[in-house]
Amino acid sequence: MATARVPANAELSDLIAGRSLPLPESHPYDTLAEALDEFSEARVVLLGECTHGTSEFYMARAAITRHLVDQHGFRIVAIEGDWPDAAELDRYVRGREPWGERDAFVNFPRWMWRNREFADCLSALRDWNANQPAEERVAVRGLDVYSLDKSIAEVLAYLDRVDKKAAAIARERYACLSPYVGRPQIYGAQAMRTGRTCEDEVVRQLLDLLDQRLDYAMTDGDEFFDAEQNARVVQAAEQYYRAMYHGSVSTWNLRDQHMFSTLLRLLEQAGPKSKAIVWAHNSHIGNAGATGMGERGEFNIGQLCREHFGDAVASIGFATSTGTVMAADDWGSAAKVKKVIPARPDSWERIFEDAGLTASFTSWRKDNDVRKALDQVRLERAIGVIYRPETERWSHYFEANLAHQFDGLVWFRESSAVTPLPGKGPEGAPDTYPFGL
Repeated sequence: MATARVPANAELSDLIAGRSLPLPESHPYDTLAEALDEFSEARVVLLGECTHGTSEFYMARAAITRHLVDQHGFRIVAIEGDWPDAAELDRYVRGREPWGERDAFVNFPRWMWRNREFADCLSALRDWNANQPAEERVAVRGLDVYSLDKSIAEVLAYLDRVDKKAAAIARERYACLSPYVGRPQIYGAQAMRTGRTCEDEVVRQLLDLLDQRLDYAMTDGDEFFDAEQNARVVQAAEQYYRAMYHGSVSTWNLRDQHMFSTLLRLLEQAGPKSKAIVWAHNSHIGNAGATGMGERGEFNIGQLCREHFGDAVASIGFATSTGTVMAADDWGSAAKVKKVIPARPDSWERIFEDAGLTASFTSWRKDNDVRKALDQVRLERAIGVIYRPETERWSHYFEANLAHQFDGLVWFRESSAVTPLPGKGPEGAPDTYPFGL
C-alpha cells in the first residue's frame, strides 16, 4: 500500500497545515458543513468517528447533516444502530404517530445514541421536517444487526395488525428462537454443538412476508417496509450469532454486508434520485481494503460503497489526539469519562497534531499533492465503546493508508466526551427518549 518515497513527518505535517481548512473557534461546525459542499453531488456521504463517545464528532456530523439535508437534497440519515430502535427515532423526526410507545436504545451502550448532542440533532431534523411535505421529509434509519429479539417482536406485532393467520404461523416459526430470548450468543453455541439451527424457519418467514408484499404494502407501505426490514434483521442476526463461533472475520463481514444491503434497500425505496448520509465508526465507513482489516480478509460498508458507487460516494474520517471520551472498561460495564492518551509518534494522529491546527478539515479527493503524500501506511487509532488505555497500542491501533481509506479528514486536536441525557438508567437516559426532550 505504501509508495516508494515516504515524506518525513515534519514535511508531511507542514503540507497538511498548508492544505487544510482551519475551523474557527466561532461557529466551527458551520464552516465545516459548508466545506462539505465539495461532495454535495455524491449519492452517499459516509461520516465517521474514531470513537463512539466524542462530543465534537456528533456536533460536526449534525451540522454537516443539516446542511446536506437543507441545501443538497439528502433525505436519508442511516446510523450504526439497530433498525427497530432507529424506527422509533424516525417516527419522532418525521412527526408520525404514535410516538414513544416503544423505548429506543435501552441496552449497552446506551450513551452512543442517548446523548445530548444526538438528541439536539434529532430535534433539529424534526423542526426541519415540520415545514416539509411528507414525501420530502428526512428519515432516520438503523443499519445494524443486533436486534434479534426486538425485530421478532416487531414482525409479530405488524402481522397481528394486518393478518392474524400469518401472525400465528410466524409465531410457530420464531418459536425456534424463543429459548434464546436475551441470550442470542447461547443460540450460536448450541447450533455449533448440535448442528440444529433455526435458519430454515427465519428464511421461510421472510419469504412468506415478501410473497404478500403487494397486499400488505397497499395498506401502509411504510409499515410493511419496516416489517420487511425487521424480518431481514432476524435472518441476518440468526446467521451472525451462528458465525460468532467461526471467527471474528466472518461475523464482521456478515454485519457490514447487512449494513450495506440495508443502505441499498433504503436508497431503492426512496427512488433513483435519493441520497443518504451514514453515521458510523471510521472502521466501518473507511475503505477496509486500505487498512490492516483488508489483509485479514475483512471488508466493510465503506469498501462495499466504493466498489458499488465509485466516485458517487464520499467517505470522511474523524480523528483526535487527546482529551476525554465516554467509554467503558468492558462490554456491559458502566460508562465513564476516560482520558484519551495523546497520539503515538508513529500515528496519523500525530501527523495532524504536529500540523499545529486546533481543528481542521483536510480534503484530498481533488488535491493530488496531499493524496500522494498520504499514500503510505501508518498507525491509526480506533476507540469503540470500550477503551483500554493500558493496552492501547494493541487494542486500539491498526495500520492504514489514509489516502485510500478516506476522501477527507475532520480533525480536533483535543476533544471531549459526549453528554449522556439526564434521567433514569446507568447511562442517565430518560425512559421517554427522544420524546421527553
